[in-house]
Amino acid sequence: MPSPLSADRPAPQPPERDTVDALINRTLRLRGDVDAVRRDTVLIDEEDPQLRWQRALCDLAVHHLDDLGAHLGQLREGLPPRTAQHHARIPAPGAAQDTSSREDPRERYEEPKPGSLIGRVGSAEWNLLTDDVSWSEELFQIFGRPPAAGPLSLDELPSMLLPEDQPLLTALVTDCLVDGKPIDGEFRITRTDGRVRTLHMMGEPVLDSHGCTASMWAVLRDVSELRRSQQAVRRTHDSLRSREHRAQTEHRLAVELQEAVLPPWRGSLRLPSQGPGALDIAAHYLPSESSSLIGGDWYDALEMPDGRTVLTVGDLTGHGVQATSAMAMLLGALRGMAVAGIEPGPLMGHLNQLLESSVQPALGSAVCCRVDPATGTLVWAQAGHPAPLLFRDGVGRPLPAPDGVLLGAASGVAYEQDEVRLLPGDVLVLHTDGLNRHSDRGAGPDTLPALAPRFAQARSAQECLRTVVAEFGGVERLDDACVLIARIGA
Repeated sequence: MPSPLSADRPAPQPPERDTVDALINRTLRLRGDVDAVRRDTVLIDEEDPQLRWQRALCDLAVHHLDDLGAHLGQLREGLPPRTAQHHARIPAPGAAQDTSSREDPRERYEEPKPGSLIGRVGSAEWNLLTDDVSWSEELFQIFGRPPAAGPLSLDELPSMLLPEDQPLLTALVTDCLVDGKPIDGEFRITRTDGRVRTLHMMGEPVLDSHGCTASMWAVLRDVSELRRSQQAVRRTHDSLRSREHRAQTEHRLAVELQEAVLPPWRGSLRLPSQGPGALDIAAHYLPSESSSLIGGDWYDALEMPDGRTVLTVGDLTGHGVQATSAMAMLLGALRGMAVAGIEPGPLMGHLNQLLESSVQPALGSAVCCRVDPATGTLVWAQAGHPAPLLFRDGVGRPLPAPDGVLLGAASGVAYEQDEVRLLPGDVLVLHTDGLNRHSDRGAGPDTLPALAPRFAQARSAQECLRTVVAEFGGVERLDDACVLIARIGA
């Protein structure tokens, strides 16, 4: 790093002007491209750390390119004349100071332009032999110090620094003057106007003909805005990583809770295990393609003490641990009331009251079916939920739905129930509405009834379930879903 104040060093030759112009043009084009990306990064949600991080990176890149363009422009114009630098000899302690030729200390000096990350760049040289100090005009502006006040000596310079940064500067200067090491460090100063700025200092000793340190030369850059912008990127990045970690943790907890609550059986289930008219049951949970969080969907099948079977599916609003824990509470209450012999209609009314009195209110939909294998009778009720589909003789149709509103939507609601006679070979399909809610591609609400011919050829509920999963498992659903299939035995 050659010193501009050392006459015994040849001055560096400026680069070709055409080369610098080409670099400036390339920088301007790149700046325009990055700025276009920044404009496209619209902060629709100020609380979204992903968008804030992207916008902060774009802002940082644009400011860097602005500063690169400014520095290339300075390179093209060449070095400022030496008359722009201010020299002063440090008087001995107690000596009178001649102020007759100095400017008014209250003179105004130009501030750095707003929006620049790098800020101004200034240079200084401290002559150890003559006590001369030379500051460039930009360095006075960086420190907020009027040129009439004169430059600071190496002894005075630490007084401008924050107390905790003063030892760093002392170490940098000592290593440079004593051991001949180059200076490369950052510290914070308090300007005369009270503002704190961060400076990056690079310098080296200037040796005399005998190899001894004669002076120290340094370049100081105001990097306050650069550091603030980098901190903004780090904060938004850390916020994004923290949110991702929370999402991963919540997803893991929700999955574990869901697995603990939903029936542990896999494959087919026969209820009751003995006797004619038993149900061959299979069920499956299909996660959403558009959300990484587990929802409040459930399915369940359990045998009552009197030999009848209860089938149920349902869905609570929301995702994550809150929805899954609410689902666990609701499913537990449903199981308890079903075992106690409460009819499907009144059971829905009790679930509605439970959601209304919950600390964390939610809305939900559900269907509850009770099948008597001895008589083949199905009694069922629903709360704002898709009706079960009955497949018989190669045709599928939804059952006519009794009245019932969403759980948690209204107080004192009476839920009706209906009765249907089932025949051997019938297939009953219960599902949550997420199965039919889809994006522009994939299965729609008419897909399930269209599976009737394939259900007629199936020999078990598990084969029917595989057909449903093949049709709906690969589509882009907007919500997670559950499907439960019961095939009435002979």
